[in-house]
Amino acid sequence: MIVCVFIAFCTTDVQAQFLTPQQQDSVRIVEKDSVTTIQQDSVLILTDRAVQVPRPQDDPLRERTDSILSATSSDSFLAPSALFKPTPRKAVIYSAIFPGLGQIYNRKYWKLPVLYGGFVGFTYAITWNNGYYRDYLGAYQDIMDDNPETNRWHNMLPYGQDPETTDVEWFTDVLQQRKDYYRYYRDLSIIGTVALYLLAMVDAYVDAQLFDFDMSPDLSMRVEPVILKEGSPGYLGNSSYGVQWSIHF
Repeated sequence: MIVCVFIAFCTTDVQAQFLTPQQQDSVRIVEKDSVTTIQQDSVLILTDRAVQVPRPQDDPLRERTDSILSATSSDSFLAPSALFKPTPRKAVIYSAIFPGLGQIYNRKYWKLPVLYGGFVGFTYAITWNNGYYRDYLGAYQDIMDDNPETNRWHNMLPYGQDPETTDVEWFTDVLQQRKDYYRYYRDLSIIGTVALYLLAMVDAYVDAQLFDFDMSPDLSMRVEPVILKEGSPGYLGNSSYGVQWSIHF
């Protein structure tokens, strides 16, 4: 009787061991009416309400780090100097809208006096030549017509000459030459103004394109004497003297 009870107890223990699986490195707590989420090699705790665990992408520290890494450069007009990197397209557009605005965008303020000085000089040349051109043009038109009341050419006579004793044909040629002279330099000044406007756009584009160009400080030029030996190895031949010029960059 005792032997039969012992055998039955051992058989029940063995069956219990086979029916109970073991999980390594995990704890399973199951409660009724809960949300079940199974993760390998993790602790599973099920409660009556779901707990939202923050994901790595929702980490504020990670988002801040990513934003700092992504904000390495900016082409904004008001960007800080440490992060500023101009865009050639924006530089050309700003320079086309108003001359000098592209240089301001590139932070090259020292070019503004040169640029605006050129525009002031061309503007003065256009105004000055155009004024004389209009005066000589009016005098030429008056001397060429038959109306005696139009006598603006009298004001253009040299000092001491009388309109009645002046050679009209000679003075007509003088008025035509001076009219053409001032018109030529007026038009040339206009062309120079347009050229300066286009040059400002090209300068803004090139300056923005080469903004981060690495100008290494290790630029050197050496000039030193050198001795050039002639002849085959093991044979003492003639030697010549010269100067070696080397550029390191």
